[in-house]
Amino acid sequence: MRTYTKVLATRHAKHLITSNLVGRLPNGMGVLAIVLFLRANGVSYQWIGALSAAYALASAIGGPALGRIVDRRGQAMVLIVAALGSSAGFVVLAAAGTDNLGVTAAAVVVAGLLTPPLEPCLRSLWPDLLSDKDTLVGAYALDAALQEVIFVAGPLLATAAIAVVNPAGALWTTALTATIGTLVFVAAPPVRAWRAQPRKPDWAGPLRSAPVRILLLALLFVGTAVGVLAIAATAYAEHAHQPDLSGYLLGANAGGALIGGLVYGVRTWPGTSRGQIRWLLAALAVCYWPLAIVAAPPVTLILALVSGVFLAPLLACCFVVIGAVAPQGTVTEAFAWVVTIFMAGTSLGSAAAGVAVQHGGLTTAFLLPGLAGTVAAVPIFRSAYFRPSRPATDDPNSPAGSGPEPVSGLAVDSVLAEGESDSRIDAV
Repeated sequence: MRTYTKVLATRHAKHLITSNLVGRLPNGMGVLAIVLFLRANGVSYQWIGALSAAYALASAIGGPALGRIVDRRGQAMVLIVAALGSSAGFVVLAAAGTDNLGVTAAAVVVAGLLTPPLEPCLRSLWPDLLSDKDTLVGAYALDAALQEVIFVAGPLLATAAIAVVNPAGALWTTALTATIGTLVFVAAPPVRAWRAQPRKPDWAGPLRSAPVRILLLALLFVGTAVGVLAIAATAYAEHAHQPDLSGYLLGANAGGALIGGLVYGVRTWPGTSRGQIRWLLAALAVCYWPLAIVAAPPVTLILALVSGVFLAPLLACCFVVIGAVAPQGTVTEAFAWVVTIFMAGTSLGSAAAGVAVQHGGLTTAFLLPGLAGTVAAVPIFRSAYFRPSRPATDDPNSPAGSGPEPVSGLAVDSVLAEGESDSRIDAV
């Protein structure tokens, strides 16, 4: 526990973690609040599906765009404007109702597009606040573990707001939570003082880093596995004639991720973060496969718990590597891309699971997470950069001409950008 003690003892750390979690609760509230509000106002499921997808798509687009602005302008003002704009979208939706679907759609899109990038902003702050790599890894592990709390507490808070007030009250609660959490987060001096390093002007930003691209590709399929579970768990609950079981299964999976993240962060593990990503991805895939047994509920609950154990440690390692290999001046945008790609994978997984359940049954649906996890590992295992024995001379940030020639596709032992170098890489 010494690692977490060091993280929490760091000046401003408790303030940043707490306020950031509060500000991010709408990530777990927004979709449910929108869906329940629309349904309470008699909107058809066809429109509900379309508007929910619009909200998710807008969030996915807005994340990297806002992250790029943060890297250019700093965190404080961008976060404040985004939080107020997103909250305004929820408020307009609550106030205008659903009589004019054009206004409804616009409000939903604004609420998603301007979702404040609190998650990538916090991750951008840690390297400046924490002095050693072990403590930094612990901070990322704690962040990845606590992220599971958001997706448990967020829906519960939205449901409670509806029970106490009404469906519109859930939208107001989402808006207030985002605004309050963001304003308190921005009040911390490190947030107001943070500035990215000067960046080389180009359209690709962090995507010109080959290791970043490979990690994003892997995380797309990890997100797919997570998205499958939400639909497969619901179908399993119906199969078992226990409607509440889906919530328990997803809670068990989130609990496994929480436990795994906390355990991972309390000690130093052998090897580098880039090497650990390989075995964590392999372990994640292995733990998904037994779900395809479609066992009795008690066994399936245990398997759901185990299947989540390696998710948070994997994300923590990815955060460390992303922070090190993102081209200079693009780190917030890089972390925002992680969120976007993971969300895209989750949506893909949900869609695939729906087709699998409809046409192949439960076994087929529960095969998908293991398959997605296995596919996620392929680009990482093919990459020279993520090999534990990879020599430091293959530094992907090395200046052009001092290492391998850049190539396209899955070869990631290429340079990040001409003339850039970063001493952090050797420690990752």
